Parts: sequence; C-alpha cells; structure tokens
Amino acid sequence: MTVALMWEARAAEGRGEELLAWAREQRLAPAPVRRETFRAPQDRVLVITWWDAPYDASLPELPEPEAELVTRAVHRWRFESVDGERPDR
Repeated sequence: MTVALMWEARAAEGRGEELLAWAREQRLAPAPVRRETFRAPQDRVLVITWWDAPYDASLPELPEPEAELVTRAVHRWRFESVDGERPDR
C-alpha cells in the first residue's frame, strides 16, 4: 500500500524563504519512497512524502519548526492511495 504524508506550514511575515530552506534541510530516516516540496502564496510550504507501508504504520514526519518561524501550528494529513500508479514507477 502507498501512504502519503502531507506537512504544511505558513511562514511568519517575511520568512518564507527561511521556512522553505528549513523544510528542505529536514532529513527523514528511513527515507521515503518519494518526497516533494512545494511553495505557495502567503509564504506557505508543503512537503509530501510517499511510503510503501500500511496506512497506520509508524512513519517519520517532519517536526514543528521553531515557533518564531511560523504563524500557526503545522497542518498534517495522512492519505492512502486508492487509484493510479505507484509513485516509484
């Protein structure tokens, strides 16, 4: 089964590039099958990781950044693939 973990944060005013750099520096062990990092208006950063694991597996997740770097707590979601190809193909 493929599980996708989504991590989304909004940077404090003027700190979008810093939050993006911070998110890109975070390492997960073990590493996911796939990982993508996105940015959006209002200094939002989104990281999606794909795992070959059961839905309820204990998987490493990106931590919360320092409180001064973000405007609110990180949002996290977990999804299971129900359609399409596996991300590693």
